[in-house]
Amino acid sequence: MVEAVKTWPAIPSVGGTPQNVTVGKPPWSKKAHSGDVERLILQLGEGKGRFDEAHGIPRSMGCIGNNRFFLRRERLSEEEIRNVLRDFRALNGEEVWITNYDSPRDLSKVAKIAAEVGIPEVNVVVLEEDLDEYEVVEGTRTIVELEYDPDRILKVSLNPNVNGLLVMIPQEKLDEAITFLNRLDETGDFEIYADLLYPKSARFLKFNVIEKRMGENPTAQMYHDCLAGTIAVSADGYITPCPLLRNFVVGDVRKGDLRGIRKKKKLKEFWKMTKDKIEGCSACPLRYLCHDCRALEYQATGEIDGLEYCSILL
Repeated sequence: MVEAVKTWPAIPSVGGTPQNVTVGKPPWSKKAHSGDVERLILQLGEGKGRFDEAHGIPRSMGCIGNNRFFLRRERLSEEEIRNVLRDFRALNGEEVWITNYDSPRDLSKVAKIAAEVGIPEVNVVVLEEDLDEYEVVEGTRTIVELEYDPDRILKVSLNPNVNGLLVMIPQEKLDEAITFLNRLDETGDFEIYADLLYPKSARFLKFNVIEKRMGENPTAQMYHDCLAGTIAVSADGYITPCPLLRNFVVGDVRKGDLRGIRKKKKLKEFWKMTKDKIEGCSACPLRYLCHDCRALEYQATGEIDGLEYCSILL
């Protein structure tokens, strides 16, 4: 019996060259890091994404996606959020990701504030089901988050207000999904982020982690390829090195800590946490070419320097 081959209808071309898909790691992980504040990931609420902190967030790009979190106190007011964005811009921050919202209206409102204070790159991550209710803000980038489905992806990618896609992909459909996403033909700065979903244990991995994590970062010997330059502010005002490392608070915006965040030794330790400082990675010849998601490893091992998802060690 001949095995059925998955096919898709012809993908409409809107000009330009085939899109380069970012697989399994945030887009900034391939950029040289300056050792200073570069980007802010700003969460607006408890969130309403598919995954939650109580049961685990097994996403390779969960940091920029919408998830569900417990808030420990009252969430930031609109004026407090405005101050956060102003302080971030005063630090010469140039890139903000706005995510984890409770209502599309809140998302639009904060996107407008970010544009008003002059942040050069404002990325707004909108759930697919909220796209019709979200008011697009001029001068910002609309990134639509959805689960892998060819028909839905085609429909959303043809929306002129959409600048990119954050696509959650189960490992069973990884090869199919990457092939499909690479066939999309988009113009300008349209970007696609392939967000891989990991099993709870490396024993259940069905793809080559090293292969998907490989990439070159010119400052990998000095700085962590993902955490360096990144600060996250939760909806209730706590500053962490990553939205998914919520137990590692390095400051509190309600105490004015964002303005002096450069001086926080604890944060700098995360920025400089290269693979040389991870047992099991330090002697590996691929350590400067292998993307490192501390949030995934911490979630799996309970240790900030833990190592679970490594094909070489299995």
